[in-house]
Amino acid sequence: MVEVCFTGMTAALFQRDSHATAKTYLWMHPIYGATALGLEFLHDRLRFLPRPLRALAYTAVIFGAEFATGWLLRRALGRCPWDYQQKGWSVKGLVRLDYFPFWYGAALAFEPVRDGLLHITSEALRQTPEFSNAVDNGEVRPPPRAGSTEVEAGATAETFQQAVAADRAEAPQAIVLGADAPLPR
Repeated sequence: MVEVCFTGMTAALFQRDSHATAKTYLWMHPIYGATALGLEFLHDRLRFLPRPLRALAYTAVIFGAEFATGWLLRRALGRCPWDYQQKGWSVKGLVRLDYFPFWYGAALAFEPVRDGLLHITSEALRQTPEFSNAVDNGEVRPPPRAGSTEVEAGATAETFQQAVAADRAEAPQAIVLGADAPLPR
């Protein structure tokens, strides 16, 4: 979605396309998904660094993913769907270094967007019928709302999974909540 907005805005502003025609490739969905998993993996390991430095590391991952997947697609298909050979500061036509400020901005936005999505999804899990039924039946207690977004989302997800398991099982099960609940790995 970010790419569609970016290419549409670029077309409107620099190519004077009054329709703001956006362009993307079907290949980008798994590429962005895999890159997001890489960013998530890196996020937990770089928590001790200041956010601007983490964003630099995320930007390097983004450039690395773009280069590696472009190279693989070029090898497999004979060409890369995006071709930067004649544009900007390109590296072998696969990565544009002049896009660094945009990718760095996206990397800076990664953590707040991630935390917001974790909050939304943990709230959504609390609203499911399975969770409500388990609370009503006394099988689970709602997780505490205080704490970091990761802990809160993990506790909610754990409680949701236990509530679903309790619905399926005949005998009630002991369920661990709150600070005593194990964090997802």
